[in-house]
Amino acid sequence: MESRRLGRDGPELSAIGLGAMNISGFYGPATEEEAFTLFDRARELGIDHLDTSNVYGMGHSEEVIGRYLADRGPVFRLATKAGICRDPATGARYYDNSAAHLTEALEASLRRLGVDHVDLFYVHRREAERPIEEVTETLAGLVRAGKIGAFGFSEIAPSSLRRAAEVHPVAAVQSEYSLGVRAPELGLVQACEALGTRLVAFSPVGRGLLTDTPPDRTRAEASAFLKDNPRFVEPNLSANLAATDRFRSLAAEMGVPAAALAVAWLLWRSPSVIPIPGTRNPGHLAELAQGAGLALGTSEMARIEEALPVGWAHGDRYTDAQWHGPERFC
Repeated sequence: MESRRLGRDGPELSAIGLGAMNISGFYGPATEEEAFTLFDRARELGIDHLDTSNVYGMGHSEEVIGRYLADRGPVFRLATKAGICRDPATGARYYDNSAAHLTEALEASLRRLGVDHVDLFYVHRREAERPIEEVTETLAGLVRAGKIGAFGFSEIAPSSLRRAAEVHPVAAVQSEYSLGVRAPELGLVQACEALGTRLVAFSPVGRGLLTDTPPDRTRAEASAFLKDNPRFVEPNLSANLAATDRFRSLAAEMGVPAAALAVAWLLWRSPSVIPIPGTRNPGHLAELAQGAGLALGTSEMARIEEALPVGWAHGDRYTDAQWHGPERFC
């Protein structure tokens, strides 16, 4: 599989990674045995990095990965995140980017993962009131302490990235990016390319809309996240299924799975992008990995964007509540 460097001077990673949120029931139940089978398949496909967070299943995802690594050894490069908190009394979400919290949260993640360091550590959501320069100094200290190989931020604006990069090189910014979410092209992709930062693209197949088996109303309503998400409620869901039918038809004409074509489009948009699809299904993972081997030229890219032009999606990517935390910049 093609590789891409993490940051300007970091290690080489497979061109796509695996997001491990799904193994904690975000889109449906998953057993530990299923997760282990999925991880084994990822290794067979040449995928060498896993992306998780301390809030995925409230530590469950990290614990499952830790038990897998205890059995298989250090076979993946690991990324995890911290910074999202919940008030124990009210359940309200808030963000803490203080040195004390990030250090404590990282230590807890390392214990769950069963490792003494991770390759990449993200601030999962930026605490708006705390200067990002201060947070970057904290993260740089964790690099110097050998607890993390590099660091990044999730869902920040290009202006925030530039401020952080003035303090210390930022290896990665994680953001939703796909044929259905093009906002990163309005400054974030460009900033990452200029600074040597990798844009780690989550939900690269549009939460299933850009696959050959997109969620129908029944599947969407069974998901705690999708049931309220604007793109998966009617009438938007039917409109989005109709729109993406054009993309599925194009993929079939080209003889590839729709998911593979969606991933390939991302990889060919910018050499700074590393997609991290999430799935519980080893067969779906193989389709996604196929995208890393597709060679797309100018004509193929044009046909894809003709099928799904900028702005095709019906509905916002988040509800008002889901937008709490990500930095809007356009």
